Amino acid sequence: MKILSIQSAVAYGHVGNSAAVFPLQRIGVEVLPVYTVNFSNHTGYGAWRGPMISPDDVREVITGIEERGAFPQVDAVLSGYQGGEGIADVILDAVARVKAANPDAIYACDPVMGNAKSGCFVAPAIPILLRDRVVPAADLITPNQFELGYLTDTSPDTLESTLASVDLARASGPSVVLVTSVERPDREEGTIEMLAVDNHGAWIVQTPLLPMKANGSGDVSAALFTAHYLRTRDAADALARTTSSVFDLLERTHESGERELQLVESQEAYAHPRMQFTVRQVR
Repeated sequence: MKILSIQSAVAYGHVGNSAAVFPLQRIGVEVLPVYTVNFSNHTGYGAWRGPMISPDDVREVITGIEERGAFPQVDAVLSGYQGGEGIADVILDAVARVKAANPDAIYACDPVMGNAKSGCFVAPAIPILLRDRVVPAADLITPNQFELGYLTDTSPDTLESTLASVDLARASGPSVVLVTSVERPDREEGTIEMLAVDNHGAWIVQTPLLPMKANGSGDVSAALFTAHYLRTRDAADALARTTSSVFDLLERTHESGERELQLVESQEAYAHPRMQFTVRQVR
């Protein structure tokens, strides 16, 4: 399996491609990483150094990969945080060219905008661009509950309203939706959930809620779910494997007391997920 991953990169810590590439490699996926920024660290620190890469330069790198004859072997294009407006055109063009070379390839989009606690943390034009142009071109999307609400102009909170919002998102284009960080008012205290929906049904899984903020965990979730779903086309299995791996990554990070994901130290959780959580079909 090969995945063309067009995302940010940092030297210190793990977000974007710096979070997604190693877990994918550890489960046997060949990753073609293309960087949209090359920062010293993620912007959550309030200060960082390094360049945002121009859309033209990103396009040049992708064209070079195409010239090596790689596109017919690419099974998925994966994208995450989009730093500037121009990168969307580059990504959508890459998706079209990959699909022309391999009609079975999919586009997996993590529509990064923000979260319920912080609100939107991207440029004002990005959420509109994602909603109107990028997400409709995707086959698989991995929003959190806040992002799902923006994409569908809804306020999902209960399971029923979240499923209804997913249906609206799927009607816009993508057939597969993973909703991360689902927080229902009636859930068991101290827990959090993830929900996966495709043409065969809807499944939810619940885990303990760890008292921490982990930049990059959504990038790992999107990458692993995309790869597992590509292999099996089984949303329930992909959800179970992704949840197991990401929870163990987060638990190890929490126990370490470090701010950055303990990505390398948790590698066995990707290669051999414990499958410790029960996935329940809800539709």
